[in-house]
Amino acid sequence: MKNEKMLKLNEHPDISKYDLDKVSLFTEFPDKSSGRCNNYNKVQFENSVKNSVFLRQCRNCLMKKVI
Repeated sequence: MKNEKMLKLNEHPDISKYDLDKVSLFTEFPDKSSGRCNNYNKVQFENSVKNSVFLRQCRNCLMKKVI
């Protein structure tokens, strides 16, 4: 399954400008379209809250943002 996600990442040239291993701040990289992933334009996220910090991770490209 990890190989499948890597193949998807290679199909999208825009993803290369984002560091997917790093957790980004929403103020640094705001959504292009409100509530959607910048890379896939989808709304499929895994969310978590810890110590009053809301973390959002895209299910497709695994990009993480602190909201």
